[in-house]
Amino acid sequence: MTDARIHAILERTVDVPDFPKPGILFKDLTPVFSDPTAFKHVIELFLEAIDGKSPDVIVGIEARGFVIGAALALRAGVGFVPIRKPGKLPRATHRESYALEYGTDALEIHQDAFATGARVVLVDDVLATGGTASAAAKLIDRAGGLLVHQLFLLELGFLDGAGRLAAAAHTSLVRLT
Repeated sequence: MTDARIHAILERTVDVPDFPKPGILFKDLTPVFSDPTAFKHVIELFLEAIDGKSPDVIVGIEARGFVIGAALALRAGVGFVPIRKPGKLPRATHRESYALEYGTDALEIHQDAFATGARVVLVDDVLATGGTASAAAKLIDRAGGLLVHQLFLLELGFLDGAGRLAAAAHTSLVRLT
């Protein structure tokens, strides 16, 4: 039986055709974040997914991964580290380029983001082709972290992004095929 919390999340997800460019069907999750009950469900389900993983830090990918990751870190009692677009972090960074389903981009993390060997949980809103998550996992490794789990609110299964993920297990609350 499907968890009622997942249904509440799905009810608040909005399809936006042709964004950011023609032919892309964008899954807008901002209504999930603006609904305190649906957002609470996201955090609860993610806490359940990482139970027993003993993370030292939650890492969120810009920008919606910040929203989820910061709330999750607070509830889990651990620190939060952002992975950002190039030029947004003020100290020395590691940088990783990656391909999107509609172009290319890059991400950065502070070189001293966490202690060597820190247990890291990676969070983002959508798993599409896996390029963003794969780049983030490489950055976590280069910064000295140990990726123990990856969390996604929505997985676009038809794009097979899970096939590009790092070896650490992953949880997607909603998987669209």
